[in-house]
Amino acid sequence: MRVTLIAAFLAAVCTFAGVARADEKQTYTGPPTPAETQFLQSVQRDLLARFPHVSDAERAGYVRYTSPDDTGAISYADKQWSADPTHPSQLWYDAQGNLMGADFSVPRPNNEPRPNLWGINPGRWYEFNGHVHYVIRDPKTGHMIYDQWIWNQDFVEGGGNLEHPSADTLVKLGRVPDASYVATIFDFPTQWDLIVWVKPHEPTQFSW
Repeated sequence: MRVTLIAAFLAAVCTFAGVARADEKQTYTGPPTPAETQFLQSVQRDLLARFPHVSDAERAGYVRYTSPDDTGAISYADKQWSADPTHPSQLWYDAQGNLMGADFSVPRPNNEPRPNLWGINPGRWYEFNGHVHYVIRDPKTGHMIYDQWIWNQDFVEGGGNLEHPSADTLVKLGRVPDASYVATIFDFPTQWDLIVWVKPHEPTQFSW
């Protein structure tokens, strides 16, 4: 009976799955300027040298939280959201573990305007509203379920603390039957996000 209940639960949680959508999309999608090209080339050289394989990201503290998206990218976050050109907040890899690209983030706690950084046109940044990500692991089989999230407001209203998100809050909210099901949990604060491909991508290496 317990095995049946666990299987039913793991099927049901898929109804919570989804990707938090950009609140504000890019307003500029033109070809890279010379300054942007210089940034891209610098990031490519650096990240491909330091994080060519997913194992390099994991050793540096990045944790997986998504399944492959429609581009084949699997995302890993370091849970540090004030990025700089050598410290992306996210890295993403293909199914073979090869680096595809990175996200650079700037927190937006007080409705700050689009960043004007690193020679990048401010219109290239996306905004994401705050949400808590978590990964479910079946304690019986070890099967992992990615792409789980809950809006920050709902998490807080359920008694959660965004600075120290706890699996116990997910239990209270009915997202998991027990805290032991949660392999990873972290807050993804409201932020401006710059998407950068380190491999060729159309129409530009700043596009989704």
